[in-house]
This record gives sequence, C-alpha cells and structure tokens, in this order.
Amino acid sequence: MHCFQKRLRLPALSRGFHLITDLLVAELPELEQLQVGTAHFFIQHTSASLSLNENADPTVRADFEHFFRRLVPENAPYFQHTQEGPDDMPAHLKASLLGHAVSIPISRGELLLGTWQGIYLGEHRTHGGRRWVVATLMGS
Repeated sequence: MHCFQKRLRLPALSRGFHLITDLLVAELPELEQLQVGTAHFFIQHTSASLSLNENADPTVRADFEHFFRRLVPENAPYFQHTQEGPDDMPAHLKASLLGHAVSIPISRGELLLGTWQGIYLGEHRTHGGRRWVVATLMGS
C-alpha cells in the first residue's frame, strides 16, 4: 500500500466553475505508480467548492453559475455575515451546498473518471485568490 499527500496551489480564477482536472493531475506524477486505489481532493477554503460534472460543454459550467447566483443571491436582506462584501455569505452557502471534497477511483495510474466527467473548482468569490487543494493518493 502506498500513500502520497500534497498541497497543491491553484491559480487565481474568476468567479464561476472551472475544470481543474488537468491542473491537479499535472501536479501528481505519483498517480502513475498506482495500479488500483483512490484519489481524494479537499479544498482548504470555505468560499470555494469541489465537485464532479460535465467536462465537454462549457455551457454547463455557465449554467451552474447562473443557477447558483439565483439560488443564493447577493445582498439578500436576511444575511448578517457580510464583513467581506456582498459575495461573502453567498460564497459560504454555495460551498456548503456543493461540498469541499471529491474522491475518485484510480486504475492503471489514471483517475477513473467517466467519459464526460471532470473536477470542478467552484470559485464563489469575486476575488477569491489562489486556492489550496490537498490531494491524497492511496493504493497499490
């Protein structure tokens, strides 16, 4: 059994949903050593999220952003937590709804994603900055 863990620094990205699968895999040459196992990715932030979804059509990511902006609007009069601006509380709620981690099987040194699946970074702040993701690989 092998275990690897790394903190990966993502570039600053605009608000929205971004495919980061290739960015993560590029930083994990250890993945090639595993024939079978699990990759776990955890984002260390409360205003960004990780999820799996459509990797082919970029309109899916745009639709995600439009949907979540309507579901959790900025400047809602009932939000009390607004110290960091109008996107503060909505960003926390979106991150909680979507989640902070994904786990993916590993087979023959590759992530065993479905044909149309990719890892999304949900950037829920207007100026979120660079994000940290902890990658843990386990397997043999």
